[in-house]
Amino acid sequence: MCGIFAYKGHKTNAAELIIKGLKKLEYRGYDSWGIAYKTDNNINVYKEIGKIGDFDIKKSENKINFKLPCSLAVGHSRWATHGGVTVANAHPHLSSDGSIAIVHNGIIENYAELKKGLIKKGYKFKSETDTEVIVHLIHENKKLGLKEAVKKAISLLQGRYAILVINEDEDILIAARRGSPLIIGSGENEYFIASDIPAFLEYTRKVMYLDDNQMVVINKKPEFYDLETGKEIKKREVEINWDAKEAEKGEFPHFMIKEIMEQKETISRAINQNEEKLLNITEAIRKAYGTYLIGCGTAGKVCLAGSYLFAKIAKRHVNATFGSEFPSLQDFITDKSLMIAVSQSGETADTLEAIEVAKKKGAKVLSIINVEGSSMDRMSDYSINIKAGPEKAVASTKATTAQLTILTLLAYAIAGKLDEGKVLLVETASKINDMLNPRYEKHIKDLAEKIKDAESMYVIGKGLNYPMALESAIKLQEVSYIHAEGFAGGELKHGPIALISKDVPCIALVANDETKHEILGNAMEVKARGGYIIGVSPENNEIFDFWIKVPEAGNASPIVNIIPVQLLAYQLAVLRKNNPDMPRNLAKSVTVK
Repeated sequence: MCGIFAYKGHKTNAAELIIKGLKKLEYRGYDSWGIAYKTDNNINVYKEIGKIGDFDIKKSENKINFKLPCSLAVGHSRWATHGGVTVANAHPHLSSDGSIAIVHNGIIENYAELKKGLIKKGYKFKSETDTEVIVHLIHENKKLGLKEAVKKAISLLQGRYAILVINEDEDILIAARRGSPLIIGSGENEYFIASDIPAFLEYTRKVMYLDDNQMVVINKKPEFYDLETGKEIKKREVEINWDAKEAEKGEFPHFMIKEIMEQKETISRAINQNEEKLLNITEAIRKAYGTYLIGCGTAGKVCLAGSYLFAKIAKRHVNATFGSEFPSLQDFITDKSLMIAVSQSGETADTLEAIEVAKKKGAKVLSIINVEGSSMDRMSDYSINIKAGPEKAVASTKATTAQLTILTLLAYAIAGKLDEGKVLLVETASKINDMLNPRYEKHIKDLAEKIKDAESMYVIGKGLNYPMALESAIKLQEVSYIHAEGFAGGELKHGPIALISKDVPCIALVANDETKHEILGNAMEVKARGGYIIGVSPENNEIFDFWIKVPEAGNASPIVNIIPVQLLAYQLAVLRKNNPDMPRNLAKSVTVK
């Protein structure tokens, strides 16, 4: 969840560089932030509550002396897990003598037990965090040298972590991980380590990925170690093809609206897959005895939509469940099973644990990801990159429709109709390009003005669009903070319709398919009880109090129907003076359970 970043190299403005990089990782956590930077064998620390995006380097010389030459620094942007949002709980954390600094992303599950032992040895704690335990454990073995002290400390840890460590005595940077992402950027006589690539993308596109139970020690060059065997290992350098401009807002006021509008291109990019690879994956799905779609949050709703797409198009049953619920189903996995794991970041904790279970049981794994080289990508037998480019807003938009595009392609491929699926999706992408124009955006903003003060909203769908009703509710919850719930239209009369009162907004997701008349009937039931009906549909209907037109898209209707709700959620957030990029209590990449 948190964003961590480090630099070691020839530049002498490392503190400023770390702050700039952390601003690009702010979507991972924005409760507090801090940096530790080394000058003349001293570690200087500065921490603040709030968003690092609000920090103005030019106005901060009384807080951080950027004139001091500094070539080694670490930083952290926090999403709070252990302890409240305070300066004391903000990272970096220091050893008791101030000689060692650490930043950490993850959760140490046995920290309470370790903390009791350290207190008995005389260590005093200044924070409520689990991270402070790690720095004291390192300090306890300081005489061994930083590398061996870090190794000894992390051998005692249970849980998930990515840590960056520096000290006063040695001019080295150490990183280690288990379960939380770390990527090393390799420049000319300089190295960067970060939770995500955008932190250093303007400096280098050459990266090396740290895997679980591995550590890197950077002096003049990086040395990689397998923590289970203790042996030094080699790492392959990979060049990524991201454009740095993709990770910037450009002319848009927020990343969320930028990424919504980018769906004009991203759906087309998702369609453009290697056909031979796609057909090989299709054959693996056909041969599998038991296929499982696994994802969390929005990706979980995409997986549910995938189960409908596979059933309708390919006439094939697949099981869809949330990664967090997978432990209850793991006994059904065998060496003949196939898991299809879906994640934007490729680092989602619950999904990674589901993959680990599947691999232990001998099952094959296909990952649908947006980050090449991510943990899921490296763990999987097959992977498909959705090619959406960096997605910085916490609420997923362009990655969602790209994931739906891939699952639709796979469903058609399994049915032996790949070309038909491609034609449908290419036509849909073209229609979305026409749909996303300033007039359409203004129309949805007008609706947002009408309903911005609503306390609750409901979304109904049926068939392929039932999962999109659930996803629509998530989008509204995430950024507008309006209580929103999604339902299968036919389930209204089994309880939820009791929630309808006069003028309560209800969005009906309508497709021109076999579910059309039933979902319109469900909308009528809501209208009869005073609800305000917002129709998302290719055609207007007298039932609708407000109509949002979407193009006719056949089996691609989930893709076109979710986009106007994304726009509505964004406009509601702005009108309610919320930050749509960084909604409260949330972070982009959920790397803790």
